[in-house]
Order: sequence, then structure tokens, then C-alpha cells
Amino acid sequence: MQLRAPSLLIGLLLVAPQALAAMELVKVEYVPFPSKDELRTIQLKAFDCSRENTAESCERTRALADPLMDHPRLPAACKDAIWDLLQTAKPAASNGFQRRDSIDKPARRLTVVCADPVKPKPTGPKPGSLTPSQT
Repeated sequence: MQLRAPSLLIGLLLVAPQALAAMELVKVEYVPFPSKDELRTIQLKAFDCSRENTAESCERTRALADPLMDHPRLPAACKDAIWDLLQTAKPAASNGFQRRDSIDKPARRLTVVCADPVKPKPTGPKPGSLTPSQT
């Protein structure tokens, strides 16, 4: 029983360098949020698709929006809006209000739910809380 602990320690020491090397190989690449300009471009193309009802404008909208479905940092609400846009941004026989609205709704949501969230900056101590000098 006493011999088991040192052999376990030796085994860990032998495996540790390989584990560290494997961790260095698996580096996660930072992927930034899409810029407001990118989101606005997709939004404007979607509005063109809903207004013009042409295959070219709708295809361009889907081509710009589709890569965002694979974006690793976008929240589910954003991907839902993109999915809705991909499903509805297609030319139709009649360009009625319902069709235009079904494209415009997810397009309007893009700049709200897909933008990089702004983290509030910490302010001074809250009123009524203890400061370090009061403790």
C-alpha cells in the first residue's frame, strides 16, 4: 500500500509534460462579434429583399447572413433571428405586407440581439454600502 503512492506520483510526473503539450496544441481562436456595420449591411440587404422581391437581393441577404449561424459567440436569440431571416428571405409570387413584414421583423432584431453586449463599467461604491475605511 505504501509503495503505491510513490509510483502514482511518478506516473503523474511522466504524464504531466505530455498533457501540458496537448493543451498548447488545442488553442481556442478568439472570434470577435460581428461589427455594427456588418449587421447593418445584412439588415439593409434584407430590407432590399423585402421591398424588391428579387432573387438577387434575397440571395445576397442569405449569403451575408448564413455565416453568422456558425459564429461561436453569438447568442441563441441572435441565431433565431438569423434563422428566421434565412427562411423568409426568398422571392415570392406576390409581395404582400405579410411577406415583407416576415422579412423585416428578424432584420430589425439583428442589430439589437446580435451586437456585442456592452458591459457596464463599475462605478464607485453604492450608496449605503460600507467602504473599506469604515470596516
